[in-house]
Amino acid sequence: MVDIRLNNTSQMATYTKRSDFPYFLRVIGGIDYVHEPLLAPTQDILDAYRKHKGSWDSYERAFLNLISERRIEKAVPRTLFGEPAVLLCSETTPEHCHRRLVAEYLAAHWPSVTIVHL
Repeated sequence: MVDIRLNNTSQMATYTKRSDFPYFLRVIGGIDYVHEPLLAPTQDILDAYRKHKGSWDSYERAFLNLISERRIEKAVPRTLFGEPAVLLCSETTPEHCHRRLVAEYLAAHWPSVTIVHL
């Protein structure tokens, strides 16, 4: 499980907070947990979209520019994706979610990536 939320302490249900979630994943499912903030938007990008009601197109452009500048395809250890990995964020569907953008970006740079939206 690769947590790509900017803040892994306050979003979603209380059991997905930083200290509890890795424990539950490991004990219940034998699943490893990693929080990878390089795959998260900045607070400014989030605020422009959510608080200031920005467009999805603007958010998508800003986020894609950010991960390109961060060169996530080189900065993020590819070993995080050595086994099937799940990207976790707080959106329920991929249409307006940065996890889709991350997955598509990595698939374009890492040819062996296969994307399955759950």
